[in-house]
Amino acid sequence: MKIITDLKDFHIEDGTVVTIGKFDGIHKGHAAIFDRMLKYRLKGLKLIVFTFDIPVSTLIDGTGSRVLTTNLEKRRIFEKLGADFLIEFPFNEKTASIGPEEFIDEYLIGRLNMKAVVAGKDLKFGQGGRGTVETLKEHAAEHGYEVTVIDKLMTNGWEISSTLIRECIERGDIADANDMLLHPYFFYGEVVHGRRIGRTLDMPTVNLIPKEDKLLPPNGVYFSRVEYNGITYDSITNIGRKPTVEGDRAAIGIETYIYDFDSQIYGEELTVSLLKFLRCEMRFDSLDSLKEQLKKDVAEGEKWHKNHPQRA
Repeated sequence: MKIITDLKDFHIEDGTVVTIGKFDGIHKGHAAIFDRMLKYRLKGLKLIVFTFDIPVSTLIDGTGSRVLTTNLEKRRIFEKLGADFLIEFPFNEKTASIGPEEFIDEYLIGRLNMKAVVAGKDLKFGQGGRGTVETLKEHAAEHGYEVTVIDKLMTNGWEISSTLIRECIERGDIADANDMLLHPYFFYGEVVHGRRIGRTLDMPTVNLIPKEDKLLPPNGVYFSRVEYNGITYDSITNIGRKPTVEGDRAAIGIETYIYDFDSQIYGEELTVSLLKFLRCEMRFDSLDSLKEQLKKDVAEGEKWHKNHPQRA
């Protein structure tokens, strides 16, 4: 997959099928879009994902809200989904002022040689979000491209959306969020050195520092899985400040105990996927009390994982 961060001097010679969106929290609705795009690949078109280098909210309302999926995480997912090109379009005051018609003419046709576009019915693009799927349809005959609109998928009577997934994550309903996501909610990053407290508790852990823009669920303990070097391991993860050993003002970290795993992998990259919330983070009176609780957590985790085996 080729990643493009600047379209000024870029042009694709082959015909392409394009999808456009924020793709914050890549869910089963997005998977339906990719399924349709793959049919166009059979016709010889290259697959392009057109998204933005920063959250749209950063510029529009200044909130810079935390994301469900970081740019690095998006890259990994889109590559696995089979995208040929990922456009991380620079989103700033200048590019946000591009009108929908100019966006189609200059970028989708002029730069990307678009022959087909697949989009959700709520797509908005161009200045002020004035561009919609109807705008794309209005210009399709002129430019000779096809438009395919994918309806929203439903879960428990609700439309699957990044907003709904965000609400689930914020209140710790990881299992409900995962029912909508294409992959369980995950963190991808480099293993860093901790204070080695886990080893003193006979539970060596791997530690990640979450990206500043990544949405975190409530502090607590979660059943999880780790993907490292192409192998998936069952695990249990604590998200929080580890108040018993670090204090209440410590930075939030992601600390994971992988069952029956004791390799030194500092500096390596891995993925930690959250599967189910177990309990809130707690302060204990002593390390011995903490150790006893961790043993109980691991026992519950091993039992849960045994009843919820990894899918082939």
